[in-house]
Amino acid sequence: MADAIGRQARLTQVARLGDALQGAASREDWDGLGEHTRALSPLLRALAAHGPWNAAERVLLERVHAQHDAAALRAAAAARALEPRLEEMRANKDGWIAYALHNDTEPDANHE
Repeated sequence: MADAIGRQARLTQVARLGDALQGAASREDWDGLGEHTRALSPLLRALAAHGPWNAAERVLLERVHAQHDAAALRAAAAARALEPRLEEMRANKDGWIAYALHNDTEPDANHE
């Protein structure tokens, strides 16, 4: 009975973590998504150490797997969306540097 309660508690944690992955991705909280992703593997290993997966656990694992995949796709799409801006910044790098250097050589009215 204690093992069943322990398994249920771990399953609840896995389900919450899957939901957290999904939520972080939908909010575009990439730092949070990274934290949740890093927490997922140790939690799954701990659950796996308690024996074979039962039917309910396999269903949950499939759900979390789908949530993880969807979050990864969302992060990849966000990275692709940033690419044009990053490319523009790379292309204008010399201009940005010249602008910064020019401003460094200008006397600052606040320092007089």
